[in-house]
Amino acid sequence: QVQLVESGGGLVQAGGSLRLSCASSTRTFSNYCMAWFRQAPGKEREVVSAISWNGGRTTYADSVRGRFTISRVNAEKTVYLQLNGLKAEDTAVYYCAADSFRPFWNGVLPSTESTYHSWGQGTQVTVSS
Repeated sequence: QVQLVESGGGLVQAGGSLRLSCASSTRTFSNYCMAWFRQAPGKEREVVSAISWNGGRTTYADSVRGRFTISRVNAEKTVYLQLNGLKAEDTAVYYCAADSFRPFWNGVLPSTESTYHSWGQGTQVTVSS
């Protein structure tokens, strides 16, 4: 199990930016693919972006590609999500998650909830239009 704590959410106007952080206290954090998911009211949780264990590969949902950027600093045991050009439809609780059953995974970056076994508590992002 990887311990994860998100921060950085808040209220922002449309077109604005936020930077989400997901910090871990777990020594093996750097071994695992990480992802950001989000869940809007009344909707299912969806993947936003994922990053490989060494940061060399990333993927994005079509709805955020070109606006959001995922990154990680393994020495700090932290993964980030930079949110630019925010829209009202980006309003959601954002969660980070670790693919903690598959260390040093070099296959296709997973995008399904069931693949990720360690989750943070979430951080609220609200975009006003």
